[in-house]
Formats: sequence, C-alpha cells, structure tokens
Amino acid sequence: MSNFKVGYIGAGFIAQFHAKALKFVRNVDLAGVYSVKGAEELAAFARKSGVGDCKVHASIADLCNSVDAVCIFAPNFARIEIMQAIVDAKEAGAPLQGVIVEKPLGRTVAEGQKLVDLAREAGLPTAYFENQIHMKGIKAALAQLKPQQDSMGPLALARSAEEHAGPHEPWFWDPTRQGGGVLSDMGCHSIAVGWYVLTPLGKPMRFLEPVSVSAETALLKWGTPRGLKVLKEKMGVDYTKTPAEDFATGVVTFRNPETGQLVKAQFTNSWMYDKQGLRLLMDGLGQGYAFELNTLQSSLQIFIGDEAADAVADAETALEKSTSSRGLLTVEPNEADLYGYTDEIEDAVAAFKQGKDALLNFEYGLEITKLCQAAYMSAEKGRVIDLTDPAVQEELKTYTSLIAQGRGGEILQVRP
Repeated sequence: MSNFKVGYIGAGFIAQFHAKALKFVRNVDLAGVYSVKGAEELAAFARKSGVGDCKVHASIADLCNSVDAVCIFAPNFARIEIMQAIVDAKEAGAPLQGVIVEKPLGRTVAEGQKLVDLAREAGLPTAYFENQIHMKGIKAALAQLKPQQDSMGPLALARSAEEHAGPHEPWFWDPTRQGGGVLSDMGCHSIAVGWYVLTPLGKPMRFLEPVSVSAETALLKWGTPRGLKVLKEKMGVDYTKTPAEDFATGVVTFRNPETGQLVKAQFTNSWMYDKQGLRLLMDGLGQGYAFELNTLQSSLQIFIGDEAADAVADAETALEKSTSSRGLLTVEPNEADLYGYTDEIEDAVAAFKQGKDALLNFEYGLEITKLCQAAYMSAEKGRVIDLTDPAVQEELKTYTSLIAQGRGGEILQVRP
C-alpha cells in the first residue's frame, strides 16, 4: 500500500516546520510543492530528510493532480485565490481527498466563510490546522485529570499565552495583508486551546456556547522610536503609517448548554517576549485540581559563553524565535512534536482516508475567526461584545477591524 501523498502550497516558515514534522509521521510523503518562492529549497530539504520525493510544480492545478491532499501554507492574503484554484482543479477531475489550511482560516469572518463555502462546493473534506489543541502535553493533562473531572466537574478557567519577539516575514507585520497584528497571528491559538480544555470530556469541539468577548489591544514595544526604526530597517514596515498591535489580552466567556454554567478562557499574546524564544504557557483550573504547561521548561539546557557565542551565531537552532546565542539556553530537541504538528497531520490524514473532516474542520476555523474578530471589535469599542445578540452576529459578517484596514493609528499609540 502506497503512502498518503500531501502537497504544499507555500514554502515559507510554516511549510518548513511541517516538513520537519513529517519526519515523525508514518506512511505520509511530502510529494509536491507549489510556491512563488522557496519551492526548490523545500523540495531539496524533503528529499534530503527522507520525507518524500518532493517535486516542484508549476501550478496549483498540476500539484492537485499529483497528490492526495493539499496544504495551504501560503500567506493569509492569498487564501481565497488559492482555494478557488483548488476547487477548480477538483471539479476538473483532480483526485483530491482533502484540503488543509493553516490558521487563521481567514483575515475576516467574510473571508473565512468564503473558504467554507468553496470547500463545500467542491465536496472536499477539510482540516483546519490549529496545532496547540493537538499538543501531547494538553492531551495528557486532560487524560490524567479525567477522574477528577468526572467527580468534581469540568475545568472552569483556562489561561493561555503565546509570546515571542515577533514574526520572521515582512507581510506578517503588515496588518492589511496579515489581517491584524498579534491577536490575528497568535490569539487564534490561545482562544482555541482555551475553548478546547474547558469543554467537558467526551463532548463535541463546539459544545460550549460562546457568550461574550472582552479584549484590549496595544502597541507597546514596536511603537517606540527604537522599535519603529528596527521595523523599518529590518522588515521595511512603517508603523507610523499602518501600525498593528504587538500585545493583546482578553477573556472569552462560554456557557455549558446542559448545565448553564459559565466558564472563562483568558488569552494573552505578544510580539515583545525577548527571552529564550517562543513560549507557550497554558493552565486550567477546576475544583480541587489544575494543570500547567510551559514549553520553556525543557529537560535540556545548554550554556554558551560570550567567546563561543561570538564565533557561531545560530540562535534558532535551539528554539523557534530565539533571540540569543549565548547564556543559559532552553533547547527543545523536537519542537514540531512538542507543539502538536505531528499529531494534527496524523489526524487529518486518518480522517481524509475515511472521507471525513479532521477533528478541526473549516467550520471550526470559522468559529475561531469570529471570536478573534469579536475581540478586535471589543478593543475598538471599549466594551464587552455580546455574542448572543443577533445584531452582533450580523455585524461580524462584514466587520473588518480598523487595524486590518490600515487605520490602527486611530486607536494605537505610536511614538515617532
């Protein structure tokens, strides 16, 4: 029986991370890639790493006719055009069994809805890649605490933070192309994992009903004179003209439809974490029990002194988004598995082979997009957003945040 063949659309940072994850997934090959840049390098990495005889394709249609499923790892602003090309290829006879999209599903609710509609139109099973829900640490915590949940009730408060020093690519810093700032980029992770761990064990992913969202956004580090200068020089982005938030925090309240109990998911995200590198910090509190996960608490630590650090600058070999090559470093030997990438790939492939959606499908991704956009709306209006109000739901369908419109200067503090 031949291996399941996946194809990548996009060859940037996230595509490279997923290619690394494939080294630990059985019976799945990276068979092809289409990208406007970086395709040859990604294909060479795949072949060298033994994750597949990856071929570079000249078009999306050509790729779709050569693989079992395609993964959209391209920038947010290109998602709809790419999805339309996939649907066209499927309707023309491409033997696709599924389509995967990396978070976020869309920059707005309208864009997310368009992707849902296109997938339905083509009859394609879907997977929304939200890796943190698939983290082994999260799943182990919930499994370990099952007797406590059965006895004492489900978790009542979840707190999730994702922070690092900022994205790699210039388009990520541009709110008009990315869809916002750190809330759009990483808030989707934190909101999703909070919703997940609060959900009573055995219940569907969307069992808990979102009731309200309260959030704040701010530009704290990258709106200072030094931050503005660094961004302009390194990324070619001018935050005096089109700023995005580098800090976001808030609370999403959910209701258990069976018991009426209200539970809360607190999220905090920033592009201003200048410590070891990317940090995921999550905890959950129930009656008489709790869990806590911190990805910087590694079993491996390495020390590099100034003399040795000056000789070799290799910060990110230790940890994603690391900003230092010296001192006491936290090292994660297998970040792709730690963050849940291997498990989400396995889940999607297993579902597609059965002709089904993955655990997280495009419809789920659309709900996360709604919650993120409601958070932007809350920050703009300075009030709690009532998600049970039909008028609010209608407004969200066409809402684009001021930050995503390039008008962030109206609500964010910039100090030239």
